[in-house]
Amino acid sequence: MERPNKAETEFLTLAYNRFLDLYAEVFDDNFWEKDKWERFSKIKQAFSIYAELLNYEPIKQVIEHLKTARPPMESEIGSELFKFVRNVVSHFPFYASWDEVFITKSLVNWYRKGLTIDKFLNKYQGHKEIKYRFWEEEKKEMTYLSIEFPNKYETESKIYLKNIISEKEGVKFSFILMRQIMNTQIEEITVPNTGNRCTTP
Repeated sequence: MERPNKAETEFLTLAYNRFLDLYAEVFDDNFWEKDKWERFSKIKQAFSIYAELLNYEPIKQVIEHLKTARPPMESEIGSELFKFVRNVVSHFPFYASWDEVFITKSLVNWYRKGLTIDKFLNKYQGHKEIKYRFWEEEKKEMTYLSIEFPNKYETESKIYLKNIISEKEGVKFSFILMRQIMNTQIEEITVPNTGNRCTTP
């Protein structure tokens, strides 16, 4: 494993500790009874932390490895899709809950065409849905979900984030995959391991 330098260690420690705190909250049933704004704020923060971690070279290498070592699209989900979510909730900070978030082609390109959100939607419009499942060890429960891409990316058509990734099941899946990718850089972890895993059906 490549050793981080001093600056990387400082950043990684803060990022990992906060992400793991948020991860523990999301997998506590009480989290889903909280106010929608509180849930949304914490979910946004986790996606932002993860998106920053994607800049760390060893994690970039893991993402590349996933393209050949894991089921189809897992690499793209773990990088492009999660970064897309982070960019949407960061660049369009108008919404108070996950289910409210929508974008349109004209809104995405209000400043300039061809930026990251626009590129993602042009690339993946019409892509077939991807089915996943994840196992929650503590509950002994398997959850099935689909990630769905917009059929068309047109000027005034509203694209809702909830229709791509659902808030509860989709966010849980996202956190599990993020953590699996992040865990490749951890030698030791002191918080309990929930045993959650995600796979394709």
